[in-house]
Amino acid sequence: MEKEAPAPPSPRAPRRSDATRAAILEAARERFAADGYERATIRAIARDAGIDPSMVMRYYGNKQGLFAAASEIDLRIPPLGALPARHVGAVLVAHFLDRWDADEVLTGMLRVGVTNEAGAERMREIFKASLGPVVAGLCPDPEDAPRRAALLASQILGMALARYVLRFPPAVAMERDEVIAWLAPTIQRYLTAERP
Repeated sequence: MEKEAPAPPSPRAPRRSDATRAAILEAARERFAADGYERATIRAIARDAGIDPSMVMRYYGNKQGLFAAASEIDLRIPPLGALPARHVGAVLVAHFLDRWDADEVLTGMLRVGVTNEAGAERMREIFKASLGPVVAGLCPDPEDAPRRAALLASQILGMALARYVLRFPPAVAMERDEVIAWLAPTIQRYLTAERP
């Protein structure tokens, strides 16, 4: 009698723990964005996720561990290699405006970053990892890249703070193309101009 061939492996079905983790992270991002780090509680996050608070502790240990996991943000910097260097400033400003407009979590992280050291550290890490390579690849002196990346971040985060967090009426009222026209030359200068 011939043996039957083994059945092909079935695609991995999502495990319940994966769904629980996803629910916790989504609830945590929303709660940290709305309440900030200090006021957000494990109990409130668990309630939002529809689970027992002990499950949050089981997966993430404590609020700091949960915050670190929830604040994993990919800035999704677009590929810039094929662009003429003189256009990178405008592309970056447009990209960040689109990200801030579409992502409340990013705005929430900015709020947390200005009120809490753990949040500030996460923002520093995220921007360093995302912008550092871009700046290093474009600036005339690679040793100057960290300084230029900090200047670039000051413009991007400054506009985000004024437009999306503090909601200064003139910053909010500006059309997208107007913001790009104002900020792009400054970003471009930080990226490619010779050091003063």
